[in-house]
Amino acid sequence: SAMFLVGLSGGIASGKSTVVAVLRELGCAVINADVIAREVVQPHSKAHQQIVRYFGTEILLENGEINREALGNVIFSQPEKRQLLNSITHPEIQKEMLKQILKYFVLGYRYVILDIPLLFETNRLTKLMKYTVLVYCDPPTQLSRLMERNGLSRAEAEARVASQLPLDEKRKLASYVIDNSGERESTRRQVLRLHARLEDSLDFLWARLVAGTVAAGLGGLAYLLLRHFIS
Repeated sequence: SAMFLVGLSGGIASGKSTVVAVLRELGCAVINADVIAREVVQPHSKAHQQIVRYFGTEILLENGEINREALGNVIFSQPEKRQLLNSITHPEIQKEMLKQILKYFVLGYRYVILDIPLLFETNRLTKLMKYTVLVYCDPPTQLSRLMERNGLSRAEAEARVASQLPLDEKRKLASYVIDNSGERESTRRQVLRLHARLEDSLDFLWARLVAGTVAAGLGGLAYLLLRHFIS
């Protein structure tokens, strides 16, 4: 069977990083969209140049990097500017994600976890996933964690939470749910069960396609993967 993608998401302060840490301990292939998003806007990159052109130098730090907090304040209350930023960064992020998927394909991984914060807000991406996983916590817990973590007032925290699709709505869309409302050990047990289910859903034939893939070259590999995941 072909390699498949598993989409992982959550909500702000729902504890997705805790789940990702356990998955990495288990040796899973995890691609973090947030990390890639920071990498593609480094100084001298195409995306960095476009962001400065449209948003001005006031969103830069002294070292020339993007001030994520300043840029976030600009787009938070202006949906049209958020859309503009997405139109600049998303193509670059998707290119890098595809490169990493190709890498794991060559290495023989049978599934790859894509850690995407706004997965459920972007229906186009969910269609590429065989399974989707939501890291959930109950709304009161989410709010209190966000206030404590970011030093926000209740009103500020509520506004941040309201800017995303509610976790209860995302829960209805997910193939699997990890409830992170309780103790860390409870969350860990749920992740272990999920990992076992994903393993049981297929036969692990590590590196089955490596030799043929390398021989075909990167161009052929890209064609196969694009046809498999996008067509």
